[in-house]
Amino acid sequence: YFGRLVDVKGRKNISLFGIAFLILILPFFHLIKDAGSLPIILRALTGVGWGISMTATLTMCSDLAPVERLARSMGIIGVAGLISVALGPMVAEEVINRFGYSALFNTSLCFLFASFLCVLLTREVVRPDNSQHFLKSKSFLNISIITILLISILTIAQGATRGAVVYFIALFGKSISFDRVWPFFLCFSGAAVLTRLGIGGLSDKYGRKQVIFPAVCIISLNFLLISQVKSLWMFIIAGIIGGFGQGLIFPALTTYIIDILGRENKGLAISLYLAFFDIGMGTGSVFFGWISDLYGYRKMYLFAGIVFFLATLIFTWKAPSPALKRQN
Repeated sequence: YFGRLVDVKGRKNISLFGIAFLILILPFFHLIKDAGSLPIILRALTGVGWGISMTATLTMCSDLAPVERLARSMGIIGVAGLISVALGPMVAEEVINRFGYSALFNTSLCFLFASFLCVLLTREVVRPDNSQHFLKSKSFLNISIITILLISILTIAQGATRGAVVYFIALFGKSISFDRVWPFFLCFSGAAVLTRLGIGGLSDKYGRKQVIFPAVCIISLNFLLISQVKSLWMFIIAGIIGGFGQGLIFPALTTYIIDILGRENKGLAISLYLAFFDIGMGTGSVFFGWISDLYGYRKMYLFAGIVFFLATLIFTWKAPSPALKRQN
């Protein structure tokens, strides 16, 4: 709903609304006394605010990018997310250890106010009225259910396998006597950042699907290596390879969805990507957790790589090419 609203009403106001919603919700975290229903409700509301603000902000940033370099621009935009994911837990842990959870909530509130100010000061690209264009969009009308299904399968698979790394790599590290897993995440994030900054725009030159397939092959290789890890150096190398693959797939896949839905429906395209990715993260944590309980972490990661690779084979075989779509 808000992805469509971003295309109709504009990016900036929706982004400010999402951040303001988070600012209003966050103080209620101080009222949490136990693991009852309140933290669950607040976490759900936080997810709503995050989804609204993230969709609108990413779309607004992409509007500032040159059309012919959209993938490269999306890669650079995504670097901010990688840095926040890498630094956020570290800063949060330090604040909690020194000052407690109340200080953490107040610190988060300060970051939200800073975000609100940054968006407020950011110039929004003037766009034509798009309120009636959506249903008349040739790009949108030509989309088949099969195409949407293929996009959803691949994006959900990406989210699920990403969740297998985020949620289980620390447990896997401890199971093979690695007390610290931060070198893996540091190398993973570093490789992803460098890839997006350096060659994140490959799909602008060679095509979206031509980059998506090799990127998934690299990520699948990363899972194969993780399943065979026997030393810290193998662990670090797996992190570098995984970061390289993730750095390639995000800009290529997001711009593929934008090309398929049409540039005029960019907000909807980004919201679909984020929604499918989050579904994958959520369901993948449950599914791969079940697999790890039955067969262990090594076989779980091997299975994750196979699942992602097979999903991409189907996508590469059946999904339409945006370049061919534009010619038609």
